[in-house]
Amino acid sequence: MPYNFFQERNIPFVCFHFTLDGKTYPDDLGKSVPFDELFRRIAAGSQPTTSQVNVQEYTDFWEPFLKDGKDVLHISLSSGISGSYNSACTAASELREKYPDRKLYVVDSLCASSGYGLFMEMLADARDAGMDIDGLKDYAEEKKLTVNHWFFSSDLTSYFRGGRISRTAFFVGRLLNICPILNVSDEGKLTPRYKVRTKKKAMEALEAEMEKNASDKTEYAGNCIICESVCKEDAEMLASQIENRFQNLKGKVKIVSIGTVIGSHTGPGTIALFFTGKKRNG
Repeated sequence: MPYNFFQERNIPFVCFHFTLDGKTYPDDLGKSVPFDELFRRIAAGSQPTTSQVNVQEYTDFWEPFLKDGKDVLHISLSSGISGSYNSACTAASELREKYPDRKLYVVDSLCASSGYGLFMEMLADARDAGMDIDGLKDYAEEKKLTVNHWFFSSDLTSYFRGGRISRTAFFVGRLLNICPILNVSDEGKLTPRYKVRTKKKAMEALEAEMEKNASDKTEYAGNCIICESVCKEDAEMLASQIENRFQNLKGKVKIVSIGTVIGSHTGPGTIALFFTGKKRNG
């Protein structure tokens, strides 16, 4: 989500990190390294690596709130793709002993990228409507699997470099213009589902998954987000198709850039679609 989203919704956040060409940066929503620069450097051959938030960073992040007499509900990136949830739980356990009168909860979102952002938007809405921290924690646990994540990549280079696909799969995929369709499972893991040929068919596949899985199908009246990595024209085309098919959306489809940590693994050419609907099952 863009930086102003967190400012406007009063959501403090702690940064992951990525290392690009020998220098380490915070994943500060494109401030240190603009998104288009990251993907340009990846396309030119850079292979960034990423690191999670550690126990001490979580402690340093939360302790000022606890000292100030505030309670904390932290929503972590999915444990299916990062060990940050475990680090958060360790830090929380230590701080609860130090601040026994305060509430400090950690929820594993089982979400990623703008699915994580869509989930945070849901929780901020509930908080601002007056839900207390205990109710909000229960609400988060109840609703997290309703956030659907569907995505594809038209450029398999980063998947090959990162060891996620074989050399043979990479060259065959590039030769045949194959776009793998993936989603995030109920365990919060990135999961390949099937393959299609061409970006056009991949976008049609995402639209079809939304019709099948969204609340009330084509009558879906919730939020929808698309994120992209330097393929905004494709994202705009998909957004237009979604808006034509789902005419009760809560506002326009939001289009944002894939962030630097997730983007370090996907590289350029990725389109992801997020909405709420059926609980993920498998």
